[in-house]
Amino acid sequence: MLGHMGHLPDELLELVLNEMPCFYLSFISEGGSTELSGLFVEKPPEGVVANAGSDVTLIAKVDSTSLTRKPVMKWLKGKWMDLGSKAGKHMQFKETYDRNTKIYTYEMKIIKVVAGDAGGYRCEVTAKDKCDSCTFEITVEVAQQEEKADILSAFKRADAGEDDGDLDFSALLKKRQEEQPEIDVWELLKSAHPSEYEKIAFKYGITDLRGMLKRLKKMHAPEPKHTEAFLKKLDSCYSVDKGKKIVLTCEVVDPNVQVKWLKNGQEIKPSAKYVMEANGNIRTLTINRTTLADDAAYECVVGEDKSFTEVFVKEPPVTITKLMDDYHVVVGERVEFEIEVSEEGAHVMWFFEDVELHKDKDSKFRFKKDGRKHTLIIPEATLEDIGMYHAWTNGGHTKGELEVEEKQLEVLQDIADLTVKATDQAVFKCEVSDDKVTGKWFKDGVEVLPSDRIKMTHVGRFHKLVIDDVKPEDAGDYTFVPDGYALSLSAKLNFLEIKIDYVPRQDPPKIHLDTTGNMVSQNTIIVVAGNKLRLDVEITGEPAPTVVWTKGEKIVTETEGRIRVESRKDLSCFVIEGAEREDEGNYTICVTNPAGEDKANLFIKIVDVPDPPENVKCTGVGEDTASMIWDPPKYDGGAPVKGYLMERKKKGSSRWTKLNFDVYPDTTYEAKRMIEGILYEMRVFAVNSIGLSPPSLTSKPFMPIAPTSEPTRLSVHDVTDSTCSLKWLAPEKIGAGGLDGYVIEYCKEGDTEWVVANQELCERQGFVVRGLPVGEKINFRVVAVNIAGRSPPALLGQPVTIREIMGQHPKIRLPRALRTKYIRKVGEKINLVIPFQGKPRPVAIWYKDGQPVDPKMVNVRSSNVDTILFIRAAEREHSGTYELVLKIENMEDRATVIMRVVERPGPPVNVRVTDVWGFNAALEWDPPTDDGNCEITGYTIQKADQKTKEWFTVYEHNRRTNCTVSDLIMGNTYQFRVYSENLCGLSEEPRVSKNTAVIAKTGLEMKKATYKEQDMSCMPKFTQPLVDRSVVAGYSTAISCSVRAFPKPKIIWMKNKMIIDDNPKYLMVNNQGVLTLRIRKPSTFDGGVYMCRAINELGQDEVECKLNVQVTRDKVKHFALYNL
Repeated sequence: MLGHMGHLPDELLELVLNEMPCFYLSFISEGGSTELSGLFVEKPPEGVVANAGSDVTLIAKVDSTSLTRKPVMKWLKGKWMDLGSKAGKHMQFKETYDRNTKIYTYEMKIIKVVAGDAGGYRCEVTAKDKCDSCTFEITVEVAQQEEKADILSAFKRADAGEDDGDLDFSALLKKRQEEQPEIDVWELLKSAHPSEYEKIAFKYGITDLRGMLKRLKKMHAPEPKHTEAFLKKLDSCYSVDKGKKIVLTCEVVDPNVQVKWLKNGQEIKPSAKYVMEANGNIRTLTINRTTLADDAAYECVVGEDKSFTEVFVKEPPVTITKLMDDYHVVVGERVEFEIEVSEEGAHVMWFFEDVELHKDKDSKFRFKKDGRKHTLIIPEATLEDIGMYHAWTNGGHTKGELEVEEKQLEVLQDIADLTVKATDQAVFKCEVSDDKVTGKWFKDGVEVLPSDRIKMTHVGRFHKLVIDDVKPEDAGDYTFVPDGYALSLSAKLNFLEIKIDYVPRQDPPKIHLDTTGNMVSQNTIIVVAGNKLRLDVEITGEPAPTVVWTKGEKIVTETEGRIRVESRKDLSCFVIEGAEREDEGNYTICVTNPAGEDKANLFIKIVDVPDPPENVKCTGVGEDTASMIWDPPKYDGGAPVKGYLMERKKKGSSRWTKLNFDVYPDTTYEAKRMIEGILYEMRVFAVNSIGLSPPSLTSKPFMPIAPTSEPTRLSVHDVTDSTCSLKWLAPEKIGAGGLDGYVIEYCKEGDTEWVVANQELCERQGFVVRGLPVGEKINFRVVAVNIAGRSPPALLGQPVTIREIMGQHPKIRLPRALRTKYIRKVGEKINLVIPFQGKPRPVAIWYKDGQPVDPKMVNVRSSNVDTILFIRAAEREHSGTYELVLKIENMEDRATVIMRVVERPGPPVNVRVTDVWGFNAALEWDPPTDDGNCEITGYTIQKADQKTKEWFTVYEHNRRTNCTVSDLIMGNTYQFRVYSENLCGLSEEPRVSKNTAVIAKTGLEMKKATYKEQDMSCMPKFTQPLVDRSVVAGYSTAISCSVRAFPKPKIIWMKNKMIIDDNPKYLMVNNQGVLTLRIRKPSTFDGGVYMCRAINELGQDEVECKLNVQVTRDKVKHFALYNL
């Protein structure tokens, strides 16, 4: 194959070389003497035999011990087809890495092999400057009864659609065809016209037209014949990315010939997608917005001649634009993992841990596609669903973690015992943590059923049992049992029976407080914020006592409103609707009558959910962890804080994930199982016996990152009497935190104290440690540093003795390009890199023309191994002889570089026509005064006749300073100009000849035609008169007329028979006989008769008009005030 590349066109050869694997290029460049690097430790077998319908797995292993970066593996079919873009249900690729052995394992799995998978394959691995490759063949064995249909399966595309299945065209064939003898389709195709290929392929079930055309070319390669229609044919193949534009170009002999463009043998009609253009001999076909349907064979037809090519459309990899979120749910909740990809209709593979999820196999999972959005749905999560979920495309990967907790129900408010009287209302109320939980009410173990008097409600997290018109039989134990939980809430209903006894008329007042119910201790009542407090106090006394409620020193007298007092016979009710924190305090009830008084003190305590925690922040991060700290809430709600609940989310996401279901008692927490490199935010809830606080303010975003692994391959590069040069490679694992630099440390052998050698981080992978004691044995180590901290150190295997290594003589390695004259153009950048050898480090000195170089004109930088002479923009004065002197003590080496900076020359001097004879003219000139600092290589001569003034080139690259211009046209006068030319090109300006060459006509005499000149003289005559008009004062106006006269008349404007001279108020304009007088902001004084008079030597004429200037009322009033 390589032996015939010399016969390929240059464009095709360039394309082949660009697409060819690196080991082929190495073979070409060095004549086949280079061997492969041998990166494979295990290769696929050379011959693989598979049965149709079975699965095949091919494995290749690569040793990365000697590699500086991760290798890249490609699986190819044939020469160019990259199978990475075909990843899907039919082909799957997998990559694993063993950190201990440093071996990468690559797998290619073909699901349900078909006959079309047969053929030659190649796996190619590359890593920077190293590469390796191996080839293997896959043979597919098909059952005997399927041999007739082999042509169908062999040319069905592997990527025709994952859900389409195998196409079956057997229904299109008539039954009687089964009795006909077998037809060799390939013989039929070889003898058919290309325009019939598609018809035959459809008839016999061939769907891969490109593969069919390739096989036809191999079976019957046409004899190369000489073409008379094309100067340059189409390239043999073109490659384009999907969605891009591609232009097919060829060149024909006849610029007027019509061409036809064919696609797979069918003629292409011009449209917005297919644009056909003809420009001289060039014929182009432009295909806009290419799709996979444009991957086909194309022809350009001129008569009987044809030019063939193939277009390969590459499908770009599908990337993931929106990553997957983590979920933290309880059993039974719905989970939706959602991602977005770069293209609609892309194939996405979902995995749970290492197991692929399929719609037909895993009925528990549902898959949803909506444009670029892809969603994995778990309707009801269970504990078995805990783990990591992955989404893969052929160009991206994302993952999300699912955590599922058992349902736990927390009682936020328990039901309390009640004591009520007959006909009163009893309300049992409780609050649980889940607003979706339902439950049942029981009385003495018997379920309570709703009725007109008994009602049960469920609103959010609150459950109520309301009993109206309480009766004695309603007394008993009431219990609320949540559905699905082993939990119950109980309270007792006490019925207060009123007994009537004989009371004497004078009875001191008495307050009878009920110490049950909400009272946690005598005279102390606890109320949850937002709840209602109704305190019924029984009062006795005769006559009926007067009741006064006070809070502190303030008397409560309101009978309506949020805080009120309701009075009944023998009963005083104190009511607080929707208790608030301000309602907390000491309350006093005082009852008096003529027989005496009684007092009772009560303390009402309002309890509420706590305030949110404060100052939530991240104090440290790890590879997948983060340490959080926060301050307790300022107000605990009147009840001690039991603990905290934490939530986190990815920045930019709106979904929060719970980190704990059990209350966490401390104010520091270490969040785990996060993804490195992703920004997270956290918030914290405080929990007390009343309930859950509002969330805290979101913490500042933080990113879990970890230090890098240790640097690799630390080695000693050079040692002197006081320095040691170290080199190393980057860490194998860097992570999302990146790499800021390196810290180099050393210590003497036997010591434990390490000394830092560099004050600032070293960004390069090499460092020279200076100031070391001579003869000591020193240990060295290197630590990588990033935002997460220091990595483990990389240590040298043994200490280094600080001692100068015997040196070598200075030697300059002058590049071959600098051994001859070095020529550059003015303005170009000059960068001379000259390597050298020598030890200890030599001293490099530059000279120009025997003098040290001027640092203002030339920049010089020297290192241990080379010296660089740099000029940012070359000028003529930089030309000269440069000498490099390399010294080590009394030894030296010299090298000379001759540099010349050139530019365009000036124009020639003294261009002249020396002789004219017949149709010829002789020119001579002198060389330019400025040759651009290099030899004049020639001249370009151009001519132009005086009529057209168009310049035409007569001679190019004329080396002499004279020439003869022939074939001049008789009767024309010619002028000449000459450009100078040197290595940089033509001079910017030409030199034009001082004289001209006149090519005279002979024997011809021009007779001038006689004609009588027409007399156009006439006296002035106005063709359009002036018109009377009325205008408003203060607004500029104009009057116009038109006159005809020859010679041109003199125009005189008059007002009331007085000539208007150079008054700036008036502007007189004469435009082609149209006369205009413009009056600027006229007043009443400008009214009158205006006249225009035109006078020439043949007579005069005049027109006039009357101008009336009117003043508005406002103007008149203003004018009168102004006069006053």
